Amino acid sequence: MRQSTENNRPNVNSKKNTKLPRLLFLCVIVGIVAGLGATAFFVLLEVVRFAFLDQLAGFHPPGPSGEGPLFLPSNTPFHRWIFFLLPSVGGLLCGAIVFRFAPETAGHGTDAAIEAYHFHDGKVRARVPFVKAISAAITLGTGGSAGREGPIAQIGSGFASILGARLGLSSHDRRTLMAAGMASGIGAIFHAPLAGALFAAEVLYKGMDMEHEVLVPAFISSITAYSIFCAFFGWEPIFVTPNFVFDHPIQLLPYTALAIVLAACASIYVRFFYAVHNRFTHLKTPNFVKPAIGGLLVGLIGLFAPRALGAGYGIVQQAINHELSISFLLVLAFCKIATTSFSVGSGGSGGVFGPAIVIGGAFGGVVGLIAEQLMPGAGLHAGAFVIVGMAGFFAAAANCPISTIIMVSEMTGNFHLLVPSMLVCILSYLLASKYSLYEKQLPSRLEAPSKIGNMLSAVLRTIPVHKALGLSSDSSQDKHLLTVPKDMPLAYLIDRFSKSDQSSFPVVDNENKLIGMITSEDIRLTVADGGLLGLILAHDITKPTLTIFSKDTLLTAVTKMTENNSNTLVVVESSDPFRPLAVLSYDKVIQAYSQEIFESK
Repeated sequence: MRQSTENNRPNVNSKKNTKLPRLLFLCVIVGIVAGLGATAFFVLLEVVRFAFLDQLAGFHPPGPSGEGPLFLPSNTPFHRWIFFLLPSVGGLLCGAIVFRFAPETAGHGTDAAIEAYHFHDGKVRARVPFVKAISAAITLGTGGSAGREGPIAQIGSGFASILGARLGLSSHDRRTLMAAGMASGIGAIFHAPLAGALFAAEVLYKGMDMEHEVLVPAFISSITAYSIFCAFFGWEPIFVTPNFVFDHPIQLLPYTALAIVLAACASIYVRFFYAVHNRFTHLKTPNFVKPAIGGLLVGLIGLFAPRALGAGYGIVQQAINHELSISFLLVLAFCKIATTSFSVGSGGSGGVFGPAIVIGGAFGGVVGLIAEQLMPGAGLHAGAFVIVGMAGFFAAAANCPISTIIMVSEMTGNFHLLVPSMLVCILSYLLASKYSLYEKQLPSRLEAPSKIGNMLSAVLRTIPVHKALGLSSDSSQDKHLLTVPKDMPLAYLIDRFSKSDQSSFPVVDNENKLIGMITSEDIRLTVADGGLLGLILAHDITKPTLTIFSKDTLLTAVTKMTENNSNTLVVVESSDPFRPLAVLSYDKVIQAYSQEIFESK
């Protein structure tokens, strides 16, 4: 029984956390590595895309205006059947790499990073960032409909986890560093340093909750990574937008309608994505073949809707520029839902944020074009609805309303639409809050395994020892306390134990001063040696005792118990440390904690 109790005791004697200045310095290192990693990943992605989609298949879709390609488009004519087969070939290569070297890199990497943060103390295998970078580049570069956020989140957090492991950091600091790595990767590759930090803190939970302690480290690493990445590829936002403004309250009406549409479509997106994912999970086929099957379905859709493949950012730019029709955007949005589900849900490697903003932008464009026709004098611009739609759709699909508002604003360089973006993101999030693309999100910080020790400590810190034992004051004695004179014969001692529910007895001298303690275990071991039974007195088996002041908190008591591997403490008052007042057991601590939680409900 004693062993079981000790196993349930909170571990308060864990490794010390890193001091804040050192942790922030490590965040700079993480930002440098993540910025260079994002740079290398972007180059790798462009090389694979140019080699397969451009030169081999002749597919040259326009990109966003603020992000020029590394290679000029080739003169290769469009080969429809090569284009049809490429996603399947890419899926086969991706599956072979992923399921051979790091199965946790399958799917969208953000979920894997969230799982490692919550359930694995921020530990990620050293090979994960490299496998993720290669497999994601293959998926995206061969026409798979996926985004960069998942791969770069897993790459950045993986590098940070490796650094934390090398330095022997505590689990708390390793998780913090991991979140900073996630923030830095996203902040860099999306040109959104503020949103990257907020995303890393917000994406961990489904509810309106945030990991606030990672914000400052995430800001430091995200700024660093963003600066390094943009030094190579320019400082402009990814999308170039006109100077859209919100300048009349009447415009909130169509934006409210947009929020409702986005919430409904986001729920369709999430449900279809996981329906496909579950079907592939139970498919009786080797795992490495499944992304190839998904790629074949993607290629089939690509025969009829080629623009539904690949990143699709050019579609958003064209929609912002008012260059696409309602029918095109509507068909593209639903095809994009299907191709993303088949690309990533089948086990391919890629993110879901990129496709989500394309889908959201398309739905936003549809609502915006309709609103322009219905309210010609309201000063509405369909391009503005594209931008707000990007934000609102992902806010609903991923339960990340705050960071998404900022992220889309940074990606477009337009902060004049913050008001409608706030309305649409919050409203669409509330309407679709039971759905999420990230299965590993927890409802709130209260459910986080890493926070249980902190919450326990917070409660124990508020309960003084004398309150836990029901003493009227911090100097009163427990009226049921039984002490043992030092010269009491063992036979009488055994009788006293048998008639009391105390597991430990304070031993006192002739002046009633505390000199030690005897436990039931001490008596049991002594009784086993029956030849000495008539010769032993209490002081012969007395051990030094651990004491705790009655005004101390239960957190101090638990810390002392854990450090000394003991289940009991003798309570004394600070003015007279040799006067026993009561015996505090670990069971009493748990009982007081449970009572405090019950009364606070």
